[in-house]
Amino acid sequence: MALLEVENLRAGYGSVPVLHGVDLAVEEGSNAVLLGLNGAGKSTTLMTLAGLLPVTGGEIRYDGEVLKGPPGARVRAGIVLVPEGRHVFPALTVKQNLRLGAWTIRRDARRLRGNLREVYAIFPRLEERADQLAGTLSGGEQQMLAIGRGMMSSPRLLLIDEASLGLSPKLTEQVFAAVKLINQRGTTVLMVEQNAGVLAQADTAFVMQQGRITVSGSGADTLGDEAVKAAYFGT
Repeated sequence: MALLEVENLRAGYGSVPVLHGVDLAVEEGSNAVLLGLNGAGKSTTLMTLAGLLPVTGGEIRYDGEVLKGPPGARVRAGIVLVPEGRHVFPALTVKQNLRLGAWTIRRDARRLRGNLREVYAIFPRLEERADQLAGTLSGGEQQMLAIGRGMMSSPRLLLIDEASLGLSPKLTEQVFAAVKLINQRGTTVLMVEQNAGVLAQADTAFVMQQGRITVSGSGADTLGDEAVKAAYFGT
């Protein structure tokens, strides 16, 4: 069953249209990737799903219902965005950053503690650096913290924007492995990427060009698609 369904979605920035009729569906429990080059509309798609940009046409359905409401309401419904750029609070500790991610469940102490244990199980390095200021972490550690903070509100659908941006190949592999583990633990994931290497672990892949989905299928099939190879590998 599709947890997220997007039909003919149109959105943009003021009078500038970016999405020109996006169609996609993400099955509950799956690990999906939205792949595209810079400027294709990937981040705009996630921001619209998260309620940060208005829908100008089409429809978003979440768990069978038309998705409306402000960003806070969507977080409470289980839709959480990890934005591009590792936006951590540099003057706060790792643990303080994580607790801020649990703002919507802050009154449920038991659930908060359980989520913190889960984040530490996925990212042991964050537990090692729990009392360290976030601004002193490496780029890879900050990305782990940003994803971990997103996990603190118990998301049902985790939207991750450009997790590998600016990371070395080794750190990219570690982050992708952590995202796969998050998915295996029951969270549906839709991850935006320019790095085609993520297709190897994706259940479903969507390739976006100029505000539209041009290719969709399994991650493995998409990785072998000649049009995708031409666009991303120059073959």
